[in-house]
Amino acid sequence: MLDIKFIIDNIDTIKEGLQKKGYSKEDLDIDGLVALYKDITKLKTSSQALAEEKNKLSNSIKAAKPEERQEIINKSKALGEELKKEMEKLNAEQEKFSLLEFKMPNMPSPESPVGPDDSGNVVRRKVGDVPHFDFKPRDHIELMEINDWSEMERIARVSGSRTYAIKNDLAKLELAMHMMVLDKLRTNGFTIITVPSISKEKPLYGQGYLPFSRDEIYYMPEDDIYLSGTAELILNSLRADEILQENELPILYAGFSPCFRREAGAAGKDTRGLVRVHQFMKTEQFVICKNDISESEKWHKKLLAISEEVLQDLELPYQVLEVCTGDMGAPKYRQYDLEAWVPSQNCYRETHSCSNITDWQARRTNLRYRDNADGKVKFAHTLNNTGIATPRALVPFIENHQNEDGSVNIPVKLQPYMGGKQRIGKDL
Repeated sequence: MLDIKFIIDNIDTIKEGLQKKGYSKEDLDIDGLVALYKDITKLKTSSQALAEEKNKLSNSIKAAKPEERQEIINKSKALGEELKKEMEKLNAEQEKFSLLEFKMPNMPSPESPVGPDDSGNVVRRKVGDVPHFDFKPRDHIELMEINDWSEMERIARVSGSRTYAIKNDLAKLELAMHMMVLDKLRTNGFTIITVPSISKEKPLYGQGYLPFSRDEIYYMPEDDIYLSGTAELILNSLRADEILQENELPILYAGFSPCFRREAGAAGKDTRGLVRVHQFMKTEQFVICKNDISESEKWHKKLLAISEEVLQDLELPYQVLEVCTGDMGAPKYRQYDLEAWVPSQNCYRETHSCSNITDWQARRTNLRYRDNADGKVKFAHTLNNTGIATPRALVPFIENHQNEDGSVNIPVKLQPYMGGKQRIGKDL
């Protein structure tokens, strides 16, 4: 959500930002939004004047002469009817304005590459060497099969497509990754917090899932409850409607939760294996900081650095991708993705997504703080980044670290979380 006064004062900049993000006038009519706001302002003024006039008449009845009272009463009733119509119109206009306001995306950073879709994303750097095997490497599905690490066919009969059940050392590896990342985040000052995977509707508007991505969300109508696609959803509303003190900032959360996504727009993509499943586990980095773009950009770089360190600890070759304006989504001001190398696909695939949201979410959740310098109440900035998401991260991990016999090497930094094991496999 953007401040309507900011929109009015910077309407050309807003239109340019919408164009960069791929919005047309049919998608979002800014001139119409501004005109509606001005109509609402006029209606508020006129309805207030009618209310004051009606109150003045009502207060004058007792002091009026008997022969004047009925006329005053009649005028008061007429004003009351007029006020009722004005208020009905005002409420309707405000509801319409609110719906349009929630559809307003964040403006992209001037530093973000401009492009229509993922073809406009820019590789900023590549880290690590892509492995060259002296044997024919297996994909992650073959590795799971030969090591008895999964029950993919059986679980599909039980739970449907795009579900997974992993076992033995691979199940332990999944949990080990999260423990390693949670320890790293704790060392960096994050508060570890486990959160529910269910949410009321309001937080989905607060995060920005709604009204943009309803088809991606699981909904349970009997309970009027949604399943969460990320701990960010819950953490973003955890301090909603609060006024924090500046010395409480930054607030750093490392949120751990099961996550659920319908993957409605992914028909035919990655239907086999662990890349794109309906339920997964995720450790999420979430930051609440001061309303200062230099401050939030500093945290954006910090979050990115932490995730790069995670991939380096896992000894995975990866690339840093800066996401362009047309691919970054409504809430984002600036976004980086990290992509790890997947040998079987001969390409890099996303493992982390790191975003600066500025005050766009905080305005939707009414999350504020009191500035120490001037005492003013301001909307906070929020940022988020994947800590680790599994089972997706398991795919590049076991493929990059595989040996000819199907065993998988465990990097030094992860070995303490795997009971000291240097390799895992069926016969180890």
